[in-house]
Amino acid sequence: MVDRTILVAGASGIVGRAAVARFAAAPGTQVIALSRRPPDLDCAYRFLPLDLTDADACAAAAAGLGAVTHVVFTALYEKPGLIRGWRDTEQMQTNLAMLQNLMRPLLVAAPALRHVTLLQGTKAYGAHLRPIRVPARERWPRNDHANFYWLQEDRLRAAQKGRDWTFTILRPQIIFGHGTGSPMNMLSAIGAYAAILKARGEPLHWPGGPGYLAEAVCADLLARAIDWAGTSPAAAGETFNVTNGDVFSWHNVWPAIAQALGTTPGEARPLRLAQDMPACEAEWAAVVQRHGLRSGTLKQFVGDSFFYADFSFAHGRELPPPPALVSTVKIRQAGFADCLDTEDMFAAWFAALQRMKLLPAA
Repeated sequence: MVDRTILVAGASGIVGRAAVARFAAAPGTQVIALSRRPPDLDCAYRFLPLDLTDADACAAAAAGLGAVTHVVFTALYEKPGLIRGWRDTEQMQTNLAMLQNLMRPLLVAAPALRHVTLLQGTKAYGAHLRPIRVPARERWPRNDHANFYWLQEDRLRAAQKGRDWTFTILRPQIIFGHGTGSPMNMLSAIGAYAAILKARGEPLHWPGGPGYLAEAVCADLLARAIDWAGTSPAAAGETFNVTNGDVFSWHNVWPAIAQALGTTPGEARPLRLAQDMPACEAEWAAVVQRHGLRSGTLKQFVGDSFFYADFSFAHGRELPPPPALVSTVKIRQAGFADCLDTEDMFAAWFAALQRMKLLPAA
């Protein structure tokens, strides 16, 4: 018997894929995976190919979504080059339109809707613009800057007024998981970089800048938080930061990453990955052929994630970036206390990507 029907928008991305996998394994749950291409998963779900920027297509698709009880909105539009788009007005409006195009007809078509989960991040605190107070707390007044988070949140709050369904906003830290071609997939960027160096007979050199403290969240842990938010009364109408529960430094975790990838840590060799790695397509193709991988081209596998890696690795900086740490006390007090050792997370994910024949075996 189906008790809930979960619509995951952006199902082929890192968070969407993890959410589809989580809900597909839950009893009494039907999953609809909505994205332009299917998620890289072998589980039971209904795939709905849809471009959320196409309002007419969304309106037509809504007619078949009458049974939806929960929406998990993980869809995200990023312009090429990634970082510069974070302040781009057109990009903000596109992300707003994607939410509107889906929710406007769905609210008419799905009378049994119970809950919507919306994702934000530390850019809500202005971490991409200036140093922030730490740890960042959800109860602070809204940070006054242009951000599609606020556009989407305001539209969702307005749509919810007078209705029975509720919503929850989650603000994860750096998300680690699998999503082929995702623009912010650090695992594919690191894995491809390491595989090419290993094929050259070189160790895993550190390509970034000075060390600093950061926080991470595993996509699978975030999927569990999404599941909790959709069923817990304590999550209704609330905003929560989400992390693994610890902090890490790239410099300190680098040896564990090297070990997981079957190599050794090298020396510091600053490299702008987004600039230099695209020229390594032929080397990556040789790695794919030698190991029988199904990763496709370097561009297909990594997307624009080398830009994100350069940013996260603090490439080109002389001084450490200011910390952008968040408090997760609120979500723990509300009832979600899952945690994960970040070093163990890296080992587990690289092992998973190797089993999936996306990276060479260690």
